[in-house]
Amino acid sequence: MFKSLLKKLTASNPSWSTLALRIPIGITFMAHGGQKLFAWFGGYGLEGTGQWMASIGIEPGYQMALMAGSAEFFGGIALLLGLLVRPAALMLSITMLVAIFSVHFSNGLFMSNNGYEFALALLAASASLMLSGAGKLSVDNLLRQRCS
Repeated sequence: MFKSLLKKLTASNPSWSTLALRIPIGITFMAHGGQKLFAWFGGYGLEGTGQWMASIGIEPGYQMALMAGSAEFFGGIALLLGLLVRPAALMLSITMLVAIFSVHFSNGLFMSNNGYEFALALLAASASLMLSGAGKLSVDNLLRQRCS
């Protein structure tokens, strides 16, 4: 049963192309999650991010900041390693949908107006990885080979 589930979760298009997507998207998500969780890279940390989320109506702010930051930080690590990429990309896609519709959508498309342009690009990359899987150079590929 476990091997069957692991095979499904680690199934992947056996190419190198996803590596070119996983690395920059993984780094980007890790950095954004690090801002939310640890106040790295000029971020506000959990307390500040939670207060901001609560101020725009995303409640409970602290818990939502923890969830979004964790999805981004740990999901980014998962993408970089190629570990459980499909479920990680699903969580990142959901996180980006929430960001688009709760924060950015009313500002229009462009980032210059705090629009959803960047979040949409991250959503597209996450959805692509969710559909394709981790690719050839990944922990998922190693796990799948061991289960065969």
